[in-house]
Amino acid sequence: MPMLPDDDDDAALFREAIGPVKRLPESTPAPGKPKPRPAARMAERDEREARSEFQRGLDDLSALAAGDTLSYRRDSVPPAVFQRLKRGRFSAQDELDLHGATLLQAESMLRHFLAEAHAHEFGCVRVIHGKGQRDDGGLPVLKNLVDRVLRQRADVFAFHSAPAAQGGTGAVVVLLARR
Repeated sequence: MPMLPDDDDDAALFREAIGPVKRLPESTPAPGKPKPRPAARMAERDEREARSEFQRGLDDLSALAAGDTLSYRRDSVPPAVFQRLKRGRFSAQDELDLHGATLLQAESMLRHFLAEAHAHEFGCVRVIHGKGQRDDGGLPVLKNLVDRVLRQRADVFAFHSAPAAQGGTGAVVVLLARR
């Protein structure tokens, strides 16, 4: 009668459970590394093309200068409503001032601000981005960021640079979709 191994000896319990083993002949090659998974070349190509198409779309949007007017309207917004927006006939229910923010900070602040405005069901908000006039003649970074972000958002129906009394080309009034 074989002796049962002590419950505390895991190795002996394992050998007892699997029984006798047979050694492989020396000539049998050891299994190598598994072959790498095939590359998804078509998916990678599609991804590259999509990125380049997106970049071309961004390049097509010419950069705005300090005095340029921001203006955008979805087809679903009636022209008369857009005219009211351009004339400053909507009152902003909230306002965000991006002066002094870095590009990354401003983008984060703007996205958070728009999400909050949407959550509070605000229909119209104002974003102050400044004119970005510099001695070196560089383009207004925050103004171009605001234009790009607002155009990408599904909850933005329209926007236009504010009337002169509300910030002019240094601010934008935004019409938002309600929930």
